[in-house]
Amino acid sequence: MRPFADLVEYWFGELDLAREEALEEHLLGCAECTARLEELVALGAGVRAAFRAGTLRAVVSRGFVERLKREGLRLREYPVAPGGSVNCTIARDDDYVISRLQAPLADVRRVDLVLLGEEGEPHETLEDVPFDPGAGEVLFCPSPAALKELPAYTDRVRLLAVEAGGARTLGDYTFVHTPS
Repeated sequence: MRPFADLVEYWFGELDLAREEALEEHLLGCAECTARLEELVALGAGVRAAFRAGTLRAVVSRGFVERLKREGLRLREYPVAPGGSVNCTIARDDDYVISRLQAPLADVRRVDLVLLGEEGEPHETLEDVPFDPGAGEVLFCPSPAALKELPAYTDRVRLLAVEAGGARTLGDYTFVHTPS
């Protein structure tokens, strides 16, 4: 049986040609690994379907946002600097909202995104989110289905750089939401 990581890399097309060919040959004779790969593909399809339905929130890559645009989806994008605030909304015909959380990321190895409650207390943490250190921003996509149902409210997000000695704040961001 092959390690699960090999199956993930195969599914994402990240194996070099020699490893890909060796894994494909293995899959022809290993029903257990083939079944695990089928489960992985089904899980991916379910996550994609939930994201497309707007029921998930996620931190996404710049490439992912560009792909959404190429597919003709309607995006609202809100850049916000550390300590900044932005007025925002989502219309019924919008597909997604992208919060562009600007931050000094050049020397950062790990970022956590913290959703804050009304009093500024941590409500939920998305740990070790994907980011491009050179881009200077983290792209957060809140659940569009949830946003479309909300009344006027204020939402706060914090980015943390997680380091060996603990965490330090990269920025706090405020979103003043108005329904469309």
